[in-house]
Amino acid sequence: MTTGKAKTVFVGDSLTEGGRWQEWFPEVEAINLGIAADTTEGLIDRLDEVAAHDPDTVVLLIGTNDVANRRAVEQVVRNIETILVELRAALPDARILVQSVLPRGREYAEFVKEINRHVWQFAATVKAHYLDLWPVMALDDGELNPAYTTDRLHLNDAGYEAWLSELVPALERVHDLPPSSRPIRLPELGKVD
Repeated sequence: MTTGKAKTVFVGDSLTEGGRWQEWFPEVEAINLGIAADTTEGLIDRLDEVAAHDPDTVVLLIGTNDVANRRAVEQVVRNIETILVELRAALPDARILVQSVLPRGREYAEFVKEINRHVWQFAATVKAHYLDLWPVMALDDGELNPAYTTDRLHLNDAGYEAWLSELVPALERVHDLPPSSRPIRLPELGKVD
């Protein structure tokens, strides 16, 4: 059944899987292809599924499980680049938004920042947009803001709100739409003891 709405596929791991994308983006046909514990290698293996949906827009967030599995920075970057190249080849007219790997515990901060630097530099080469979520999600030391999580990885409602505060305007830019007139609720950014 076709809805007549533009189709947006949200692709990634449990962070994506936990999103209520259709509720948050009612103006599109939102398809959630997030799979808990997925890695960049796992996503490469299922890119055909993404392409089969023939989406107008692909929103990608992947890599945090590679970090936990201690993959080398170069391997994670190469895999994300492969994902972007293959998505662009399969979906030449789709808009692609790749998001930075989210912060986790501060012990991973430099590793994740290095991955994000490379992906940011590469995204434009395949005409993908890049969204840096680090400023809104991380504390100064690189720790995922404790207000947004209970386990230093998965997001609570405040974490999803913080993510959406960046994602909504980013998707408006990707689609060349005027800024939304609806208010975007920002979570309190005060320090958490």
